Amino acid sequence: MTDISTASSSVTPDWTVQTPHRAKRERAEKRFRAYGIVAISIAVAFLASMLLTIFVGGMGAFTSSKIGLDITFNEEVIDPSGARDVSTFRDANYRPLISDALTEIFPEVTGRSEKRDLYKLVSSGAVYQLENMVTENPDLIGTTQRVWLTAGTDANLYLAGKVDQDVDESLRQLSSVQTGRIETLKSGGHIKTALNKSFFTNGDSREPEQAGILGALLGSFFSLLVCFVISFPLGVLTAVYLEEFARKNRLTDFIEVNINNLAAVPSIVFGLLGLAIFLNVFNLPRSTPLVGGMVLALMTLPTIIIASRAALRAVPPSVREAAIGLGASKVQTTFHHTVPLAMPGMLTGTIIGMAQALGETAPLLMIGMVAFIVDVPSSVVDTATSLPVQIFLWADNPEIGFREMTSAAIMVLLVFLVLMNLLAVLLRKKLERRW
Repeated sequence: MTDISTASSSVTPDWTVQTPHRAKRERAEKRFRAYGIVAISIAVAFLASMLLTIFVGGMGAFTSSKIGLDITFNEEVIDPSGARDVSTFRDANYRPLISDALTEIFPEVTGRSEKRDLYKLVSSGAVYQLENMVTENPDLIGTTQRVWLTAGTDANLYLAGKVDQDVDESLRQLSSVQTGRIETLKSGGHIKTALNKSFFTNGDSREPEQAGILGALLGSFFSLLVCFVISFPLGVLTAVYLEEFARKNRLTDFIEVNINNLAAVPSIVFGLLGLAIFLNVFNLPRSTPLVGGMVLALMTLPTIIIASRAALRAVPPSVREAAIGLGASKVQTTFHHTVPLAMPGMLTGTIIGMAQALGETAPLLMIGMVAFIVDVPSSVVDTATSLPVQIFLWADNPEIGFREMTSAAIMVLLVFLVLMNLLAVLLRKKLERRW
């Protein structure tokens, strides 16, 4: 009689033996892992290259060159009547004060064209800086103060090392005489580098050294605020109805298919819809965060509905059964138990949808938020632009000084996108319950 243990041991495969088929499979697995590592390395290299290009190109926008001039706040120029009226300060011409201060440093400059070239070394916005100083402190009138004024665009580029001196003088924005005067100012301690606060506190401008992102940031904030107020309750309630209350029939199937299809519709289609309905039919104000937020809400709704329905499906049926078994109604079960448990997933989907809306440009272009707007908006009905649209406008500007501004604005946008996605991840980890 055959021993069973002996027979079973005799047919046990020896895994240490390297058969040809097994060796071939292992080589294929190694190649697959190698392909995956190479693909990831290439993707990371491209991403690192893109980020490095943006950061290197945009870091210069966060600093600006300042020219220190001894400004004499001449009362005859600022307030000849001596009334100390704010309206008089606003109407005064501060340009002669800057010209006189420059002439004191360069007394040899006497010609009209030479004075004009000398004045270009200082930003055209310097007069508003002096105006604000006098308005805030009228006691400056009649005194001489060292004031650090923003350098002009060309002077700023030269001081940042962005002007090639080997190029023929006729092809450069600054002549050799102007660069020599900049060096004279630099050697005399009249030039310093400081944080470019105007980049964060000003609206758009046609001069790079005066342009800022505050108007675009507030425009994006107000648009996202309107988008959230509209899309979050509508998206959540739609998901709750379709998942918890609606009967499964052809109508609900049709609605579900269309919701899924709308999530893949190009964003410019929503812009066309906003242009046709909100502007042409309802005559809502053009180029405002109100309309922009409504258009972004239409675009974000499918994402929120799909994410909310997935979060509701993740709640175990036992929760619903236990609530109903204790006498709760369908509405009580849904809104007292199911929705609170699914809320972390709903919020995560909403934040991701809002992050997507933050980076959208095409739908906002269709409703007029591409306009050149200097004023900073203070409400949802003020004309405004958004940060992605501002980046689009600066990138299309031929002025070389806007190149750094474009990269810097992209950096700010990336920071907000990363923070929003990080918030979604942390929120999910903090509140999500594992079943």
